[in-house]
Amino acid sequence: MDKNKPDDTHSHLTRRELLLATAGVAALHTAATASAADAATASATATTPPSTAAAASPSAVTGAPVAPAVVGPFSLPALPFADAALDPVISANTLGFHYGKHHRAYVDNLNKAVAGTPYADMALDKIIAATYGVADKSAVYNNASQHWNHSFYWRSLRPQGGGEPPAALRLKLETSFGSVDACRKELLTAATTEFGSGWAWLVQDGGRLAVVKTGNADSPASKGQRPLLTIDVWEHAYYLDYQNKRADYVAGVIGKLLNWGFAADNLGVA
Repeated sequence: MDKNKPDDTHSHLTRRELLLATAGVAALHTAATASAADAATASATATTPPSTAAAASPSAVTGAPVAPAVVGPFSLPALPFADAALDPVISANTLGFHYGKHHRAYVDNLNKAVAGTPYADMALDKIIAATYGVADKSAVYNNASQHWNHSFYWRSLRPQGGGEPPAALRLKLETSFGSVDACRKELLTAATTEFGSGWAWLVQDGGRLAVVKTGNADSPASKGQRPLLTIDVWEHAYYLDYQNKRADYVAGVIGKLLNWGFAADNLGVA
């Protein structure tokens, strides 16, 4: 063996070894390129402002695909505000699930329940009145009433709400409660003491205004009272944002979101 000739035991590769080595380099390059692309995508996603998401789409908020709506006489009403408009009291995440999942489920289930029945041709309030307290119509009643209650709840809220009611409504509140603050306290008490799921309401009861609470899907309209505004205290209305702190959610709604103008319109006062 020539000592001046370099040892080429490891410098010469067989054709098979060369092909394997080339494939390995290509695979490493592909993996590195994919990793860089993933990192760039993650970086872009993290720096994209949440406000660029499609505000009206429940799937844009929840990240879940939305199934086609059940065809029928009832439909999910448009929200009177954008998904993020009630932040920080009610987050876009909560609103996406509450409106896009829960309320929509009531509408879909109602359409299924009334299909092929006389209820399919009736107005929503007429269905609620006809099925209230009827045991074998509980599926129709619960979904109809929850559809109505939720539609009413969305209009009971507004961005930059709370504050002072319109002058004419304020006089009515002072006559019935002594002061607007006393009405607020009664709403807070009703909403936080309703056991389990339900609603707190400002209503017209005869010649006076009152605060009442109802359980589950019930509405004060079933007792002859006129609803003026409501606060939803089902857990799906607040649990993602507040967990078990219902009082914090209710206080935020009353102080910052309550739509006194909607109550005044329902009462017929300016």
